[in-house]
Amino acid sequence: MAALCESFTLCGLGPSGGVGLGGGLLALEPGPDPDHVLLTDRGRTATLFKVSDQKPLGCWSVKHGQIITCPVVCNFETHEYIAVHDDKVLRIWKNTDINLDKVFKATLSADVYRIHSLPHGGPIVLFKGGGVRTLDVLLEAPQQEIENIISDEVIKWSEAFMDGQQPVLIFTTEKGGDFFVYVQKLKMNSLHKYKLEQREIPKPLIFTAYIKNQIITLLCLYSNDSVYKVLIPLQQNSEEEEQILCKSQLLKLSVSGSVLKGTSFVVLDKNHIAILGSLAAPGEESKECLTIWNTKFQTLQTSKELPLATSGQLWCYEEKFFFTHGKVLTVIMYKCETSSLAAAVGKHKDSQTPDVSSFVNWNTLADEELVVSFQSQQSVVLKSESKMTLRSKRNSIAKVQPDTLSVGQILLNLKDTSTTVFEDELRQLISKARMPDFQASIGCVITALINRCKTNPKYYPRNFLLHIVQTQDLSYSLCPDLMAVALEKKDVHLLQICLQRFPDIPEEITYACLKVFLSISEAYLQRIDVNLESVICYIDIEFNNKEVKTEIVENGFNAELEQETIWNTEITKDTHLTADGSFCPVGPQKAALLNAVLHSGYSEVFLLPHLKNLPAQQAVLFLRYLYYLYVKSSEKINTALPGIRSPTISQIMDWMCLLLDAHFTVMVMLPEAKELLSNLHKFVRAQVRFYSELNKIEGSLRELQRLNHQKDSQTYSIEVLELI
Repeated sequence: MAALCESFTLCGLGPSGGVGLGGGLLALEPGPDPDHVLLTDRGRTATLFKVSDQKPLGCWSVKHGQIITCPVVCNFETHEYIAVHDDKVLRIWKNTDINLDKVFKATLSADVYRIHSLPHGGPIVLFKGGGVRTLDVLLEAPQQEIENIISDEVIKWSEAFMDGQQPVLIFTTEKGGDFFVYVQKLKMNSLHKYKLEQREIPKPLIFTAYIKNQIITLLCLYSNDSVYKVLIPLQQNSEEEEQILCKSQLLKLSVSGSVLKGTSFVVLDKNHIAILGSLAAPGEESKECLTIWNTKFQTLQTSKELPLATSGQLWCYEEKFFFTHGKVLTVIMYKCETSSLAAAVGKHKDSQTPDVSSFVNWNTLADEELVVSFQSQQSVVLKSESKMTLRSKRNSIAKVQPDTLSVGQILLNLKDTSTTVFEDELRQLISKARMPDFQASIGCVITALINRCKTNPKYYPRNFLLHIVQTQDLSYSLCPDLMAVALEKKDVHLLQICLQRFPDIPEEITYACLKVFLSISEAYLQRIDVNLESVICYIDIEFNNKEVKTEIVENGFNAELEQETIWNTEITKDTHLTADGSFCPVGPQKAALLNAVLHSGYSEVFLLPHLKNLPAQQAVLFLRYLYYLYVKSSEKINTALPGIRSPTISQIMDWMCLLLDAHFTVMVMLPEAKELLSNLHKFVRAQVRFYSELNKIEGSLRELQRLNHQKDSQTYSIEVLELI
């Protein structure tokens, strides 16, 4: 049994959202750690990512005019990175290197097709002419002559494995419609050439392979939408120069009359493969989807529709799928269990095995497939009943005990019910004791609510959604459309709670929330419910006259702020009243919303391009509020604002620097921001001087502390110490 689990976004791919990935993704390779992946774009850049944190750890680029021509790989033995640009120029560097112009460089004598790096076999370099060298041998003499083995053939695909202690390289070539397979064992320096059996019109499009028991299993996806298997034994005694490889059909990519046009596929285990492609039904528009197939029983195990475009590339590492989806690189976790016929046809009785429909959006499945799924489930639950027609069985589904139905089946049954019944049933489903894959099930419930919002614009269960988010441990990746709908509805309270509770919100959504919070009027915010626990301790609120006052401090004073009754499209004329940081430039509701943004996680590299699109007036207002927080936090010795979820000094400083980086040129030219920038400069300079003076007496204070420890604490004395 195989299932797709939760998904999340690793990084953006567009010019404004990615780390040097604006030209598209060339390849994804494993990094030095199981949690690291190495991305190479179709241009000049390679980026190392930590998958669990969705954060870049390093980014390296070659000079303008140079192009990386094959995927960058990691040398697992030395933890160095290897790249080839302009076909022949080899570069090797470490994590600590920044400028690739200053790292090791070697110009080779032939064009490189690809470098494969094995954890215990070292890097292997495959040249476009079919020549193969280990990296160590190549570095001994970079200009050594490389033999041309394949003459007029063109390499289509390659892969490397370890057979015990022996590195093995396999690659396929094509010439005039004929396809050839080369297998080379490097330590034995043996090369075998094979020709793929070609008796029919279909041609092989994509290849993948794995090795087991000294036998290479080559899987080929052909143009007739079938996967074929070719067995290649490593022990060869024949002296024939070219042997014919026979193929056998492993899988036909069709289900319920629909055909899957695969663009990429990977092997998961001996019984499962994953295929990325377009599922096309007669008379319907094709839909891109990710599928997992059981090759042992030739069944489709699970699928996920991908509404946004993909590049057709699919990678798989550490039980995670990686593929481009729209303008982002998406990661989906999966799990494969021991294959059995019951699991393959959906009749597994093990309650711990999650139903496939728990992970699939029921709106994306055809009605026929849902009925078949229900029928197979019903045959287990209602095995004592007499056989019924399919139509009558569909009508009797609602009579089945709810505990015997999967989440996907329950949601389908509720698809056409009234709003009241729909919400009541979902509340009962959520209130049940925790079931297997409970979080994924809650994600499906939220998806069902959002889908109904999309089909019925007047329907928006605000309180229900708010209750789910507040009571369940969710993430953005489990319900990615939730915040988008909340932004559309201007539901700032729900957005605030999501920002506080979701750990994996993309920077684009964080920026969208910030823009909405800054643009919405104070008068509107006073009429809605907002959690004020992060501001109530340092902003005094008079609820009778709805005035906002600053907290009384030892050497400060109070002042009233005018309320805004329109959207904040203009900066107030009295900007000098708040430019010194003594007054809060926004009301408590807006301050609480902005604090939620300050608490959300982000990557500076990804957020900065979005912040540059923030309107200048909103940027000035946000900077004024950050300056106010900076002044308030600096009044206390511990530099911490009182209250729950109040911003820390580090968060305030980081956002202030980020905002200035994004808008410094504009702010310098804005008259409204001139005094604010001047006051900010003076305040920071005064703090720098203050801490500089503290550093000067640090040595004296340490000496005083040392002397106090040496003295007898029971003797009374008065001493005068002069600090010079």
